This record gives sequence, structure tokens and C-alpha cells, in this order.
Amino acid sequence: MSHHNSGRTSPRRRKADRRRTSPGTAPGTIVVDPNAALTSIQIIGFSSTQMIEVTLNDVGQIATYLGKWPTLWIDITGLGSAETIRGIGELLGLHPLALEDVVNVHQRSKVDTFRDYLFVVARMIELNDSINTEQISFFLKKGLVVSFQERPGDCWEPVRQRLRQSRGRIRELGADHLLYALLDSIVDSYFPAMDFVSDQVDSLDEAITRGTTPDQMHSVHTLRGQLLTLRRAIRPHREMVNELIRDEHDMVTNETRVFLRDCYDHVMQVVDLVDTYREMTADLRDFYLSTVSNRMNEVMKVLTIMSTIFIPMSFVAGVYGMNFDANSPWNMPELHWALGYPFAWAIMLSIAIGLLVFFRRRKWI
Repeated sequence: MSHHNSGRTSPRRRKADRRRTSPGTAPGTIVVDPNAALTSIQIIGFSSTQMIEVTLNDVGQIATYLGKWPTLWIDITGLGSAETIRGIGELLGLHPLALEDVVNVHQRSKVDTFRDYLFVVARMIELNDSINTEQISFFLKKGLVVSFQERPGDCWEPVRQRLRQSRGRIRELGADHLLYALLDSIVDSYFPAMDFVSDQVDSLDEAITRGTTPDQMHSVHTLRGQLLTLRRAIRPHREMVNELIRDEHDMVTNETRVFLRDCYDHVMQVVDLVDTYREMTADLRDFYLSTVSNRMNEVMKVLTIMSTIFIPMSFVAGVYGMNFDANSPWNMPELHWALGYPFAWAIMLSIAIGLLVFFRRRKWI
């Protein structure tokens, strides 16, 4: 799992996810984001018995490692240098259209087939206080994997440790198996994000059950936005991994396709989890609204009962408030009674008690 201090997606970040070349620009034009991270190059070459791991400062140094190892992994971090990206493309014979897709980081996950290599795009999860994604681009050639990351920080350290310690058969199965291992790490990095979402859903469910606050609806909408980000990121992985399995690419062996089928199963698990939690957040929103509505109904019920009780009492008080004291046979005789005031109170209390008993029998209170 990549842990960057990304926080909530900012307007500047959203602009970085858009295409930067203007309409009509020549295809294959590389225009980098001025805010992109500086470009660095790491080389990992290995055989079944040996391994090297070096950091390079110049594109020209890559040529000294080409063809020297059965499998070579060139990991480029940061897309801030157009010259470096062009140089890598010229050195390795990568198509300019593919390199243009590398720097325009709004791409869906996909597989593009070229004459002697595959171009693969995936999206890696960044989890901090919120969920964002990072585009990862791969080139798979015979004995060579080239990866491009937007910025430092990734989920591949377990893969590097397996290479360093020669655990399993990762050093023996070639570049296509290395690509599988990197893709599998990307897909598996979604599971901690799903655990994060699950904790958020459980916390909101408990909080709404205890009592509603205006912040809870904002949290539900934020969570739905994060799930939308996950959904947009993970769903295209199905077609991407399925194409690597289904199509007869010369770069992918049958043995690696067996592992890719397991990766496809993981993708489907994440897709199912995302859909499930989207439904749960929709239920949370409905639960919140129904809770607020029920609470409002309870308040209105209390106010209605109080109004129903006091309306007839106000009528009695109004009647006895018309204290016409002139000598007339039509005036109220209670005005001159010694118990007139208690008599009025008795009438009002009798009405109130009678209404309360009536409401109670009807189970309205």
C-alpha cells in the first residue's frame, strides 16, 4: 500500500489528472506536469543465483545493463523530466504514443500490444486520510520490465524483498512473472483500502444508531466519493488482467497465465467488495435520513399532543376571560361565584386529563 501525504484531493491534483496537451497537438507529444516529482531511475537485474540493485543518475547508464541479466527491471519514479522519459523511449524503442500515455496520468487500466513489447497501465491505491489513485505504466519486453510511477512510494517492497532474498521462484520465471508480481501487489494493495472503508462504514453505522449529527451525512458522502474512486480504478483491471490471460501474447508464458488467473480472482473480490460497500453506504444514507425523519416525527408528535391539550384549555380560558360584568341575565354567573376560579381550573384540568387518557388508550403516547 502506498502511503503518501496526499490527504483530500486538491484542485491542483485534479488538474494534474487531466490531459495537458491542447486539442490538435501532434500525437506522441510529451508534456509533463510542472508539479510532477523529479525523475529517478532504479535498476534491478537478476538471475536465479545473482542480483544487482543500483540507482542511476543518467539515462545513458541504462545501456550498460541491457542484455547483461536474464531479467532486468527498470523502475522510473517521478514524471517531471520530459528529456529523461524521451531518452528512455529512444533507448528502448518505445512508441511515442505509449510514452504520451505515461505522462498523461488519467488513463484507464489497459493493455496495448506493440510489435515486440506490451504496454500495460494499472492504478495503484494511495491511502492516507482519504483514498486516491496513482497511475503505474509498464513496458514488458523480452527479459525486461520498465515501470513508471508518478511519485515516490509504492507497494512493491515485498516484491523487492523476495528478489533480494530469492524467495520462491520469482528469479527463475522471467520478466512476465515479474510483471505479474508487480500487478498482483497493486491489486492486493486495494484490500487494506477496503478494510479502511469497512471500518468507516461500521463507525458511521454505530454513530448514526447512537444519534444523528449534520457531520455524519458529510462523512457518508465523502465515503461514497472514495468508493467511487475505488470503483473507477479497479473495474478496468478486470479487462486488463483478462486480456493478459486470454490473448496469446508472446511475452506472457502459459505458466505466468496461471498466476494471472489468481490475480484476476483478486480483482473480482475487490470489485465485489466495492459494490457491496457502495450499497452499504447507500443504506447508511437512507438510515440517516430515516433516523432524522423519525426524530422529527417524534418532535412533531410531542408538539401536536401539547397543542391538542392546550387548545381546548385555551378555549375555556378565553371563554372565562370575557368578563362582562354589567347587570344582565346573559352574563356569566361564574363571575360572582366564590368557587368560579377553581371551577374554571377544574374544567381545564379535566379536559387535559381526559385527552391524556384518550391518547394513552390509543397508544399514541
